[in-house]
Amino acid sequence: MPGRLISRRPSPTTASFTVSNASRHTSTPAKILFYLQVLLRALVFVCVVFVNLARVRRSFFNQDGSFVRWNMIWSSPLGSYVCRIADSYNSGLVILVSAVVIYGVFRKGYTEESLLVIRGLGIQTSTSSLTYLSKASTRFIPTTQIQDIVIHEAFKGFEVCFYLAIIVEGEPEVVVVFPKLLPNRAILEEVWRGSRHCLYDSKS
Repeated sequence: MPGRLISRRPSPTTASFTVSNASRHTSTPAKILFYLQVLLRALVFVCVVFVNLARVRRSFFNQDGSFVRWNMIWSSPLGSYVCRIADSYNSGLVILVSAVVIYGVFRKGYTEESLLVIRGLGIQTSTSSLTYLSKASTRFIPTTQIQDIVIHEAFKGFEVCFYLAIIVEGEPEVVVVFPKLLPNRAILEEVWRGSRHCLYDSKS
């Protein structure tokens, strides 16, 4: 899904530009599908946790002295079925499959990259993480180190693509903005004009 631009101007000296390829969920079927996906992720996560608890039940969850009556849970039809599944495979395989499934459950299906421009302070770039469990990678560049903001072109395979770059003083390479999504030229030009106007006011 191609990236779309979300521009915000909370104040005359601050501008925010976000490029995202996430679905908008504007229609009713899209919203229903989104909530079904969330429900399915939660169900899969609960199942994985339950299987792992069943795997270690004899060591930690086989006594009725706790608040939860684990013996009743393991002896129930569903508990017995889960215990049979957990006991059918070795611990290494259960841990490996569980890790892969949990990664899939918490993995984001979209990418968001943003550029925050604050006049007199600098520019902050941000790229969202692959999962919901980790933070986005950010970098702040002070105004005193910014030499220019330009749009470059480069070859990607046999195609020519454009990218927005920040020339930082003292660094041999430029800082690429939106490096993962690489939006089209129209979006880059809008961000370029807005960021320069915010940094340098009407002089840009």
